[in-house]
Amino acid sequence: MIARAVVFTSAAALAAALAACSKEQPPAQRPPPLVSIVTVTPQTIPFAVTFVAQTESSRQVDILARVSGFLDRIAYHEGEVVKEGQVLFQLDPKPFQAQLDAAKGELAAQQARFTTARATLDRVKPLAAQNALSQSDLDRAQGEYDAAAAAVYSAQAKVKEAELNLGYATIGSPVSGVASRAAVREGAYVNSLSPDAKLTYVAALDPIWVNFSVSQNQVTRNRELIGKGLVVPPKGDAYEVELTLPDGTRYPYTGKISFAEPSFSQDTGTFSVRAVIPNPKHDLRPGMFVNATVRGAVRPNAIVVPQLAVQQGSNGHLVYVVKQDGTAEVRPVVVGDYHGGKDIVILSGLQAGDRVVVDGVLRVVPGQPVKIVEPDAAEAAKAAPKAGAAAK
Repeated sequence: MIARAVVFTSAAALAAALAACSKEQPPAQRPPPLVSIVTVTPQTIPFAVTFVAQTESSRQVDILARVSGFLDRIAYHEGEVVKEGQVLFQLDPKPFQAQLDAAKGELAAQQARFTTARATLDRVKPLAAQNALSQSDLDRAQGEYDAAAAAVYSAQAKVKEAELNLGYATIGSPVSGVASRAAVREGAYVNSLSPDAKLTYVAALDPIWVNFSVSQNQVTRNRELIGKGLVVPPKGDAYEVELTLPDGTRYPYTGKISFAEPSFSQDTGTFSVRAVIPNPKHDLRPGMFVNATVRGAVRPNAIVVPQLAVQQGSNGHLVYVVKQDGTAEVRPVVVGDYHGGKDIVILSGLQAGDRVVVDGVLRVVPGQPVKIVEPDAAEAAKAAPKAGAAAK
């Protein structure tokens, strides 16, 4: 009997123990996530707009033959830089030299005729004054003198024309720049009156033009920002243009806007803007595509946060803000342009003094507390779970 009682008592105790163990333990409360924050501080930042642009020669000149003749020599290396006044082509000068010699001979003959007419007039005048010769003799002598003087002027003009033609046989570059290939070869006949009179062209490289188009929407948006005081243009609209080359490097020289088309294109709804950029080393060539960033305007009292702080929700962009009681709050925001390489402008939704979560955003639960730490500590906490999983 006693043994049964002991067994019963032991079984009851074991059952009680098992029942106690079977009861679920209350879950341990999770510690608040570690986050790093940035406190919103309004600041004045540059307001820059970037456009896709294309370079153009600031002075591209077609080299045309002014006189007809056979091409004796191409005097430059095609595709290379030439200087102003450098000889590019040489036509056969002999026919033009012969024309000049003939014009000079005609001028000498007319000068001799003029000398004779002047001597005759000088003799006739006093005799006519003494009535020794008739008035008709005086008129004839005066007419011959005037005709001889006019003939001298005409002969002098022909000499100048012949000199010009001889000079046109040597064709030089009117500007410094890069010369294109020659359209004709040595020995070919060049007709100055035909469409084939174009021999080549020279494109000036320094300075160089940069052209880009501004859309109507961009103009409207910028006017609205300026009208609301969100953007302040530079004094005198002295915008500065900065170039970025296709490989991502920044061009070392900046320029100024020199021209803006007064009307929009009916085909594209844009208007053209031209900037003048120094190009002393000839790094830029006509026809290159570059990015042109227009600088000079500023955003006063701008709110800027790191891009990592902004999340994309179903209804737009949002950030997490840490309230005074240490809990996180979801805040919808309207984003603007990017600033620098890592920040973004917030147009609305934040104000000065807001504490925005930057690191640890994915661990934040709206309405739950968070623990603010330095950015390095937040990164370490983010890496700890990965290290534990790797150890397992």
